[in-house]
Amino acid sequence: SACVMKLDVSRVVQGCRLGVLSQLGRNGDRSVEVPGCLLPTRCGSVPHLTHDTLRTLDSLPDATQLTLASLAEHQEVLEELKEGARKFAGLHDTVLYCSLHDPAAPCPAGYVTNKTVSVWGSGGRIELTPSRFMALQAAVKPDWYHSMADGDTRQPGTSRKRARKAVDRSLAFLDECLQLHHRSEELSKAEILGVVEGGDILEERVRSARETAKRPVAGFVLDGFQPCAMSAGVRHALLLAVTAELPDDKPRLLQGVGRPDEVLDCVRAGVDLFEGFFPYEVTERGCALSFSYDFQPDPEREVLERDGALKTEEEAGTREGDAEGRGPGSPFEMNLRDTRYREDLNPVRPGCSCYCCRSHSRAYVHHLLVTNELLAGVLLMLHNLHHYSRFFQALREALQVGRLDCLRRQVLQPCSSAPQGREEA
Repeated sequence: SACVMKLDVSRVVQGCRLGVLSQLGRNGDRSVEVPGCLLPTRCGSVPHLTHDTLRTLDSLPDATQLTLASLAEHQEVLEELKEGARKFAGLHDTVLYCSLHDPAAPCPAGYVTNKTVSVWGSGGRIELTPSRFMALQAAVKPDWYHSMADGDTRQPGTSRKRARKAVDRSLAFLDECLQLHHRSEELSKAEILGVVEGGDILEERVRSARETAKRPVAGFVLDGFQPCAMSAGVRHALLLAVTAELPDDKPRLLQGVGRPDEVLDCVRAGVDLFEGFFPYEVTERGCALSFSYDFQPDPEREVLERDGALKTEEEAGTREGDAEGRGPGSPFEMNLRDTRYREDLNPVRPGCSCYCCRSHSRAYVHHLLVTNELLAGVLLMLHNLHHYSRFFQALREALQVGRLDCLRRQVLQPCSSAPQGREEA
């Protein structure tokens, strides 16, 4: 079937693409704003949340990520159901994107051959040939999915020879998947994305992008750019080289990158979409996202900045922030397991409008965490998803009004506390 997914880029600001992906979904009536992120799921449901609690969030991403790793063992059930994962998991009003691996789960290396890739479900390793991979996609019936690829170059120090092999295999897998895609009635309304591989070897990355772009794909998945695989500087240079080879009217989705500072960096290199696993990882650490994305100018603050009166305040704020029990994972989160929150009756994030912050205190969430109550994960996931989605909303708004630098400054000073009593951006 002809590709109908359409990307309209309305503005490009410092390399960042602002636009809308339209004509998505079964009926072509859905759209996704970019830059954006996907809603993370395991086996079709958002970790810790029921559909009802999920609906209490007002700013959810427009597209949901499913993973073959969590759905592969349910292939027979899905085939019997004949209506795909949408009906199976009750995911009605969303665009479904299906990836191979779960970005928040470890994926052992060394299991890709010329004929197969492997995923890990709760029952262990499942080996997939292109025909089994495509049969699974036909059972899942996503709106878009990426082709089978050799993503085994995520480890740092991949040799040039191994990177070349990953690119060759991924292109061969893509050609096979495309043939099967065009023959499949179940996937006639789905879009296939090509995967760009090549480790940290520039020539292989460029070759992978160039060759993949020659195929009739609807968009591109940029794989192997995880922070564990390369430094931020190397990643930025490689992404610039890769996106320069890709057509402007097709989306680029980046796998394995989620921290706000890294998102801002990758958006500047021409990335449109990100996986939404970061809020889940933060939740699993017992942490709450807490960074500012309020890019609207505050006249009083601007005058103080101009007069230099803010510097001492800022320094004091940083010291206070350091004492705030920052998370074990990143400087963008607060570690609510920390004993300093035992009697802290403030909302998790002052000014946040999510259910967790409106209804409960840091002390309560701390208590839930130390007593291993399931509700801790529910409340933290609600807050973290809300905060992360709002960050992407603020990013689009900042691009719209030309205040990207201001947003960047706010995000990169994560120790500042949010303005009291009002929702950011």
